[in-house]
Amino acid sequence: MNNDAMMSTLKNLKLFGMAETIDNLSEQASPVYQQALPILETLLKAEVAEREVGSGVRPYI
Repeated sequence: MNNDAMMSTLKNLKLFGMAETIDNLSEQASPVYQQALPILETLLKAEVAEREVGSGVRPYI
């Protein structure tokens, strides 16, 4: 998942504070942030799936 997709997903989930923080971290491009990206992507996918299951909507990721 690229940075734009991650930002879009966070905003669609109404996680605006997280989107802003991740955007700031991505601008810094620190090695720690780069290492955390796979975990962040997995967590976002899990959150989207959980919300879709709860609402009865088919997953889109």
